[in-house]
Amino acid sequence: MNSAALTIRTDPKTKKVIADFAASVGLSTSAFATAILLQAVREQRVLLTPTLEPTPYLEGIMHKAAADRKANRNYTTINDETGLDDFFKHL
Repeated sequence: MNSAALTIRTDPKTKKVIADFAASVGLSTSAFATAILLQAVREQRVLLTPTLEPTPYLEGIMHKAAADRKANRNYTTINDETGLDDFFKHL
């Protein structure tokens, strides 16, 4: 097979993480990079999905909201459109 070299620069930790992941799915780092790059070219897009982790502040709000819900505090149940209209009138 005819091949050409493509060099990227990254830190050693990232290189190891990529190599370990590629190996876990049965690919060499080179085969993994080639597959990812060809997919991007074929689909004409790069899909990057961040891992969304709540901040400690947001986690605190979420825990308080869960406790409020469990204790039926600060919680409004709306069962129909009229109730929804009334709710928004009071905002």
